[in-house]
Amino acid sequence: MMTVNQRRVTKPVYVGGVKVGGDADVTVQSMTKTDTRDVKATVRQIHELEEAGCEIIRSAVPDMEAAQAMAEIKKQISIPLIADIHFHYQLALECAAGGVDCLRLNPGNLRNEDQVREVVASAKERNIPIRIGVNFGSLPPVGGIGRTRGFSRHMDLVNRLPKAGEAQSGDYSVVDHMVATALWEISLLEQQDFEQIKISMKAFDVPTTVEAYRRLSEMVPYPLHLGITEAGTAKSGSIRTAVGLGVLLYEGIGDTIRVSLSDDSVEEVIAGYEILKSLNLRDKGAVMVACPSCGRADVDIRKLANDVDALLRGTDRNVKVAVMGCEVNGPGEAKDADVGIAAGAGRAIIFRKGEKVRVVPEAEMLTALMEEIEKTPSKA
Repeated sequence: MMTVNQRRVTKPVYVGGVKVGGDADVTVQSMTKTDTRDVKATVRQIHELEEAGCEIIRSAVPDMEAAQAMAEIKKQISIPLIADIHFHYQLALECAAGGVDCLRLNPGNLRNEDQVREVVASAKERNIPIRIGVNFGSLPPVGGIGRTRGFSRHMDLVNRLPKAGEAQSGDYSVVDHMVATALWEISLLEQQDFEQIKISMKAFDVPTTVEAYRRLSEMVPYPLHLGITEAGTAKSGSIRTAVGLGVLLYEGIGDTIRVSLSDDSVEEVIAGYEILKSLNLRDKGAVMVACPSCGRADVDIRKLANDVDALLRGTDRNVKVAVMGCEVNGPGEAKDADVGIAAGAGRAIIFRKGEKVRVVPEAEMLTALMEEIEKTPSKA
C-alpha cells in the first residue's frame, strides 16, 4: 500500500494559475455560500477566503443570471474561480465564455452526450479544465448512465444498491455505479482529445467514498478532488471528513481537497489545512500542540489553547507552538515545539525546543508568546 510519502502520480491540470496534481502540493479549496447573483456579497466572501488561505473557489450557478454574474466576480478576485454546473449545459457555456477557470459538471444530471460534447468543445477552445463531479446524492438511475429518457428520478434504485462492505460477490454496488458513471464521462472527454480532467467521487458514507476513490485511482491518470459530501456541522463534519480524507491522503491518493461543512466557508479552509498539516503534506501557518489539561493545571487550559489558536490564525509563520498547562512537565512534553508556553499559578514559562527562555506574569503570557513566535524563523 502507498504511504503518505508516495503520492500517486497524476497528470497535472492548471486551474487558473494553480497547478493541481503532478508534483504540486495538495491544494485547499472551498465554495461560496452566498447567492451568486449577488456579486458584491460573493466577492466579499471570496476575499475573506483568500485571506484565510483558500487557493481555489467554487460558486454555484443555478440559473443564467448567476452564470452572467460569474464574469464580473472573476474580475474582482485573485484566486481561480470554478463554476458549479448542474442540469443545464447552457450555464456551462455562458460561464466558459465569461472566463471562469474551471467547470464542474455533474454526470448524474447532465447526461445528454451531445450537450456534454458541446461544453467540452467550448472548454477545449478556452483551455479550461473540467471536473467530473460524481456525487452519491445525484447519481444517474441504475441502467441510465448517459441516458436521458425513460428513467424516473424517483425510481432510480440507487439507494437499493449495497454500499462498500455490504456487497456480496457478483453484486452491483454503489461503488460500481459511481465508477461506471465517472468512466462514462471520462470517455466522452477523451474522445474529443480533452485531457484537462479532474474527478471527484463523493458520498456521505466514508467507506463508500474511500473505496470509490481507491478503485478509480487505479484506472485513470487524472488528479482527484477529495471530499465527503454533506459532511455536517463544523464539529461532526470535520471529524467525518478528516477520517475519510485522512485514509486516502495517507495512501497517496488525492490532489486537492474541499471540506464540506454546514458552517462558515472559512472554517472549511481551516479544517482542510489542519488535515493536510496532520499528515505533513502542507506546512502553511502554525501547528499547535496542546495538552488536554488535568488536575495539575493551575490555569484554564481550554481557554488558553483557544486564545493561542485565535492568535496563530493571524500569522503565516510555519512554526510548531505548544500550549501546556503544567510548568513542571510542559517543556519536556513539548520539547519538539519551536516555541511553547507552560502556564502555572500566576505565571508562565516561555520555552524553545524544551529550553526555558523567559518567565512572565500570567497577564503578559500571550503577548510574550507571540513575541517569541515572531522571532522564530519560518520553515517556509
